[in-house]
Amino acid sequence: MANDGHDKNGISRRDFTARLGAATAGLAIGGDLLRPGVSAASQGRVLGANDRVIVASIGIRGQGNAVKRGFAQLPNVTIKTLCDIDANLAPERVNDPRLTSVATYKPNFVQDLRRVLDDKEVDAVIIAMPNHWHALGTIWGLQAGKHVYVEKPASHTVWEGRKMVEAQQRFGKLVQVGTMNRSRPAVRTAIKFMQDGNIGKIYMARGLCFKPRASIGKYPDGPMQAGEKFALTVGSTNYEPAYDAQYLSKVDYDLWIGPAPKKPFNRNRFHYNWHWQWDYGNGDTGNQGPHQFDIARWGLGKNEHPVKVSASGGYFGEQPTAQETPDVHTSMIEYADGAILEFGTRGEHTNDEGGVRIGNIFYGSKGWLWVEESGRQWQAYLGEVGSKNQKGPGSGDKAGSQQAEAQGLTTVEFPHYQNFIDAIRAGDPKVLTCDILEGHLSSTLPHLANIAYRVGHTLEFDGKTETFKGGEKKANELLTREYRKGFELPKSFPVKETSQASRD
Repeated sequence: MANDGHDKNGISRRDFTARLGAATAGLAIGGDLLRPGVSAASQGRVLGANDRVIVASIGIRGQGNAVKRGFAQLPNVTIKTLCDIDANLAPERVNDPRLTSVATYKPNFVQDLRRVLDDKEVDAVIIAMPNHWHALGTIWGLQAGKHVYVEKPASHTVWEGRKMVEAQQRFGKLVQVGTMNRSRPAVRTAIKFMQDGNIGKIYMARGLCFKPRASIGKYPDGPMQAGEKFALTVGSTNYEPAYDAQYLSKVDYDLWIGPAPKKPFNRNRFHYNWHWQWDYGNGDTGNQGPHQFDIARWGLGKNEHPVKVSASGGYFGEQPTAQETPDVHTSMIEYADGAILEFGTRGEHTNDEGGVRIGNIFYGSKGWLWVEESGRQWQAYLGEVGSKNQKGPGSGDKAGSQQAEAQGLTTVEFPHYQNFIDAIRAGDPKVLTCDILEGHLSSTLPHLANIAYRVGHTLEFDGKTETFKGGEKKANELLTREYRKGFELPKSFPVKETSQASRD
């Protein structure tokens, strides 16, 4: 872990103090910056160390369902409300067969997240909606006086991420980003091992997202017709529900679109396959990738933005397809001191690298180290340059397994959920292992990689202004997007000036 004036995240105590001061000393702002019907004075309950934390889960289909199950099993935590634009999900999610032993799990269901935010009993909200909703859902939650747990990537664009940081500073509630490796004991041990200099000076981190996926095909707009079958990938027999007129009568599709451009319903622009459309998702580089980008930046010890990015790739799967994002995407990111972050997304046939298909590899002057996808295992290799790899410490030996992974819950994300609840009870942002600023710095990396791919050439990035240098009009336009009327993000959250109001 970091020391000499830094907390366990490597952020200085002075930085935390300044950010907390900025959050609590915000200036009064006009209602035009707030979600309609929300008062700037929204505060929420002040919780003590033993108080029950009341949570609402917004977005409950895939990952949202898993997160809901994890939070529901935490001690002294109640899931009061489930929320989703798809009311077809409600019966099974409310009467979850895997939560029958949790006596406090008796949630109600609403379709509109704004009704959740109006509930003054709710202390915190889980944002597990599609990526294009992450920023707006988080900001609305903060405005309503709620703490927020938001899934990765924190934002859909770089500009959104900065607005989320500013909103947290303005409203003073806690925001945890769902990069759960920040709370996984084995990963924390591996990072500490590297930060202690055991593989020497780290000159390169490599993130791997080798996750082959079949084609999603291409389908006409509109509801499915009687007798049609649909699976998320071509050739699969794991069929989705028939998204016909009857099914869609229980879906608020306009609210699902939210801030994105309004387009007709299409089964490939709906549950899960939205990941592969730029209007809603960020491809696998911005889906699986944020976990590995975050670990890479953490291991490199970088609390700033990079200065250069390049990328190449394309879609090499079966045609026809509605997929817009690349399934093969190789990115090179460089920091001011020359340290390199390489990232590989491969959705086609591929080997592994260093025994890892999804995970991270770090290279230093004294050796190298890998961390695998689940965050339970890592291994170091040491020796002189040019010598045969010598197996060093790792998660499989006493030196490497200093703390066991928590067991007994539905996912290994449990420590991250508990960390969020602990921080709420403490009323202390320093407790969080991945606050919104950390999440913004890490989420920016796949966003930059995607932009470099889309413009097709190397870009230089100014971390202070969070813009590209050299008159890169198209690249700078991709740092943000146009918002549909009624779903715009506020452009500013006035706070008193501090030297730490932003970090390059």
